Amino acid sequence: MGRYRRRMFDNYQEEVNSPDELYNLAYKRVKRIKGFYVHALVYVLVNAFLIFSNFDRNTNGIEVLTRWETWSTALFWGIGLVAHGMSVFGRDLFFGSDWEQKKIQEFMDKDKTNKWE
Repeated sequence: MGRYRRRMFDNYQEEVNSPDELYNLAYKRVKRIKGFYVHALVYVLVNAFLIFSNFDRNTNGIEVLTRWETWSTALFWGIGLVAHGMSVFGRDLFFGSDWEQKKIQEFMDKDKTNKWE
């Protein structure tokens, strides 16, 4: 088998042959992962500030925690953060890169032991 890799681009695969192309793909992936981590850090810092700033008002501490306004920004921004994470890590986040192959092999092995003779 020759030295090449496949990369996903929209709905088709393209063969990547040169080391420069492999480096560029890896560089772009690292930048996307770094962007996600920066996004997650900003999310934590800003939402912590917003939640703690609500305690400065003249309301009871428990009452502040039960108000919709306290958590609405964190909730909706959190949905966006999850979408960003899914776009960066894709389906490998839950299933892993070789999950399908492992499952196929598992079913094939199971079928070998359950012969219907």
